[in-house]
Amino acid sequence: MTNYVIEESTDEGWHVVDNGIIKYNSSKVPFTQEPTFLAINRMIKDSNGDIIAGINSSLYCWKCLYIDVLWVKEDFRKEGYGSGLLNEVEKVAKEKGCKLIHLDTFDFQAKDFYIKHGYEVFGVLDDCPMEHKRYYMKKNI
Repeated sequence: MTNYVIEESTDEGWHVVDNGIIKYNSSKVPFTQEPTFLAINRMIKDSNGDIIAGINSSLYCWKCLYIDVLWVKEDFRKEGYGSGLLNEVEKVAKEKGCKLIHLDTFDFQAKDFYIKHGYEVFGVLDDCPMEHKRYYMKKNI
């Protein structure tokens, strides 16, 4: 390899790379959903209109759901808000034909919460961050 430059990506560069892998993936395994990516995000607000909990997830390509973030404000934890949000996105995903959900969480986050909801660990990354574990989890629905 000669005559090349590595530089920080622009938004345009990011889209070129992202679209390149999407095109390649679809040439190997045809996508089974339209639209190819569908955000399934929900939030809970208190009586003042402040967001106290939320979940961000994406149903992608092959009717798989990736849960990116599930967050509940500290004062409202252990009151069922997280379970309510998780159940809601699982219900929507299932209605859209989803059969598999996956996510990752850290040892200081919510592994036991997800296990309680039927998720199982399929991979562990040690020392991410140092002296902690990152758990990769899935659930068939």
